[in-house]
Amino acid sequence: MASRAPAWLTAQPIAHRGLHNRDEGVIENTPSAFTAAIAHGFAIETDLQLTADGEAVAFHDDRLERLTESSADIRTLTATELKQVRFKQTADHMFTLDELCAFAAGRVPLVLEVKSRFDGDRRLVRRIAEILAKYDGPAALMSFDPDQVMAIRELAPKIPRGIVAERYYREEEWQALPPGKIRDMLHLRHAFRTQPHFIAYWINELPAPAPWIARNLFGCALLTWTVRTPEQRARAAREADQMIFEGFVPRK
Repeated sequence: MASRAPAWLTAQPIAHRGLHNRDEGVIENTPSAFTAAIAHGFAIETDLQLTADGEAVAFHDDRLERLTESSADIRTLTATELKQVRFKQTADHMFTLDELCAFAAGRVPLVLEVKSRFDGDRRLVRRIAEILAKYDGPAALMSFDPDQVMAIRELAPKIPRGIVAERYYREEEWQALPPGKIRDMLHLRHAFRTQPHFIAYWINELPAPAPWIARNLFGCALLTWTVRTPEQRARAAREADQMIFEGFVPRK
């Protein structure tokens, strides 16, 4: 079956949060990590968070203390303020999505994860859609939150969209969500509503029935995250169309 996703999405390995290496002072989701990914020809996966002034910035965590000298909630600071926050091991500053698009300039695909607090807030998707409407390079959007994927479908229907998924959602981070939210995420039950072009599935839970059905019966491309070991890479080659990797530099 022909894939619902564009061929460029699976054409090359995807560097998880850029091609980062903390031991060498290259921190995830920073300009240095994006530079390294582009130099190797890898697609860039990065996370997008909402700022206090409605901008989209490349950063994974809700709070800043793991990687920076601030302990603030990212949504309490403006984009200008966030650019002044110092990372612990690098002189890089945080990129807005506008800056990332200008920097990447279509040289490699961008695979952008929309971070969500599962509260129905669509401001981040709306801002991303505004920026990508002016971007000529290859870019795809994805999220763990089916509501955000629905927002992508409605606000940016021409952009390839995906759902980031697991099989069971048993980790501690998911326990704060209402049971109804988890039920909707299990087994891709939302798929007829979200209509994803691709699935990004946890490598530790492949193979699994839902992504197999999505890939083989409905034509969704299947990415898998986060590939770190030789065993995981072999499993990704068997079960998925492309890997989202970190911790090594694959030979393409």
